[in-house]
Amino acid sequence: MAFTPLNSPFLPAIPQIRRKLVIVGDGACGKTSLLCVFALGEFPKEYVTIFENYVAELRLDGKPVQLALWDTAGQEEYERLRPLSYSQAHVILIAFSIDTPDSLENVIVKWIEEVRQICGPHVPVILVGCKKDLRDDVLAAEAAAAAPVEAGSSSNANAEASPSEHAAGEEKKSDRRFVTPEQGKEVAAQIGARTYLESSALKNEGVDAIFEAATRAAMLVRSQAGGGLGNGVGTGLGGEKDADARLRNGGAGRRKSGGNGKGEVGSGSCRCIVL
Repeated sequence: MAFTPLNSPFLPAIPQIRRKLVIVGDGACGKTSLLCVFALGEFPKEYVTIFENYVAELRLDGKPVQLALWDTAGQEEYERLRPLSYSQAHVILIAFSIDTPDSLENVIVKWIEEVRQICGPHVPVILVGCKKDLRDDVLAAEAAAAAPVEAGSSSNANAEASPSEHAAGEEKKSDRRFVTPEQGKEVAAQIGARTYLESSALKNEGVDAIFEAATRAAMLVRSQAGGGLGNGVGTGLGGEKDADARLRNGGAGRRKSGGNGKGEVGSGSCRCIVL
């Protein structure tokens, strides 16, 4: 039986779909770590202020997609340079840190205004809560501390805390302020985001779900100059649990190689697959 090699000139070329993702948000909110974990498969060992532009090669619903990942600096000294990164973006991630409620407030008063002013009203936006592990760890510790201790156990020998120690503990507990999932969803609706998703780059939780949702949203925007709604691959946004389950069940490969892409699609790319 005859066969045709994949590189045969007689095979029709599969059109490469190219999309650009830009992530914005306050400085040190977790943007760069999120990109590093998705593109490179590991949490950065040192604090990185900005992530080099990469191109991720994806396969979404059986179709190849090249997704350019553009990081931005949230600090004020980069205010004049950051707008250049928005050029021809197909999807915007607005990130904030779950342990810093002020960064969520800035989504409303700063970031969505900047995005809409530069990108217009039609480019899809996804709101991303970073560092969810900080909230989860504190809630777990508080739940463990509040759990009743069995009578007669060794840990109960000195369990009686003085009134001052108890008051100090309550004050410390009340000082902890985290953004709740409900608050994130409320702000997402307020700014017109397509969805709200949370992640922990440190624990690699929810990361793939964010970029699957972003890729699907980007597919609804025509390859532009100006950007308008067009036909894409699938319109539903996969939830965090669904995407993570598909990845665990072998539905998607992991990052294979890295590179030093300079933002041009096809140059020095890291490879990953999202179904």
